[in-house]
Amino acid sequence: MDPLRTRRVAEKMREELSELIRYESDDPRIHQVEVSEVVVSPDMRQADVLVVLPQKAEERVSALAGLESAKGYLRHQLMQRLELFRMPELRFKSNVGSAQSAPIERLLRRVRRGRPKADAGPQPE
Repeated sequence: MDPLRTRRVAEKMREELSELIRYESDDPRIHQVEVSEVVVSPDMRQADVLVVLPQKAEERVSALAGLESAKGYLRHQLMQRLELFRMPELRFKSNVGSAQSAPIERLLRRVRRGRPKADAGPQPE
């Protein structure tokens, strides 16, 4: 498969999973989880979902268990939203390296989307 298409599908999956986990999931264990990256295999059979987990060990274990529990729901929702011929199997993995860069990545994504966070004070002229 075309590497550019694979990257586009991975980015769209990341956006949709982030929205599903943050806003549409009823499981309180996964509300603090942030999807940092999705890596889709070239044959579109598997997708490694790299997530930033909470700091506390028991919350991390609980969050991973919640993600595994919600895997079927998340995959079903992705199938409805993305309209792919084959929806990859989701594998959730902790992305330890990006735990410190998560706020920076979030701000960069907002800027790329054209929705920077509004400042509290007036803008200088």
